[in-house]
Amino acid sequence: MFTKAFFAIVFCASIVAAVPAPAAAPVSPCADVHIIAARASTEAPGAGIIGALVTQVQKQSSQTVSTDAVDYPATLTNYASSSAQGTAATMTLLTNQANTCPEQKIVLVGYSQGAQIIGDAVAGGGGVAGLGPATAPVPASIANRVVAIVQMGDPRHVVGQSFDRGTSTLNGLFPRAANQQYSSTLQPRIESFCDFDDPFCASGVDVEVHLTYLDRYQNTAAQFILTQIGG
Repeated sequence: MFTKAFFAIVFCASIVAAVPAPAAAPVSPCADVHIIAARASTEAPGAGIIGALVTQVQKQSSQTVSTDAVDYPATLTNYASSSAQGTAATMTLLTNQANTCPEQKIVLVGYSQGAQIIGDAVAGGGGVAGLGPATAPVPASIANRVVAIVQMGDPRHVVGQSFDRGTSTLNGLFPRAANQQYSSTLQPRIESFCDFDDPFCASGVDVEVHLTYLDRYQNTAAQFILTQIGG
């Protein structure tokens, strides 16, 4: 014979069974910081040597840091076409990231041709001899999402800029035109490393200078990025 207590237990158990388990909290696909890296000319696809800087930031930051590499030819032959493709690819990556993760801090890093294309993405490309027709940059609303830019050996280097770092006293092979300068918002967020006698960013003759920026400036660049992203 079933007692009232028995029916009470069965009734309560049925209620518990009918209550769905609480849903797991959604996991954001967006890291706190996202770094877009652009490799140097002739390097294999991926981040290239500038990837060492990305890795250092990931290890030293207290935040979550995701990364992506610009997919482009990175060739010296038909350089104008290669850099134009790289600029377009960077713009697409940057725009998609900014739209997908509206609260995320974005960083751009590039070496040699990679340094050029990240600059062209936010300030405009082409427009000078050897680079083809001028192209517009991403909208300011997208460009201003970038909190740090690090360039090493940028062929579009112009001496005397507030963000210039290194010992160069001459312009690069394709100095950035007056109508393609970085905005006043972005300028404090840039460090562009170029040393004397670099053939590409300083019109010099010593290729070794161009190949060894990380030896001299990796820690400085990493600290700059960490400061810009807030640790």
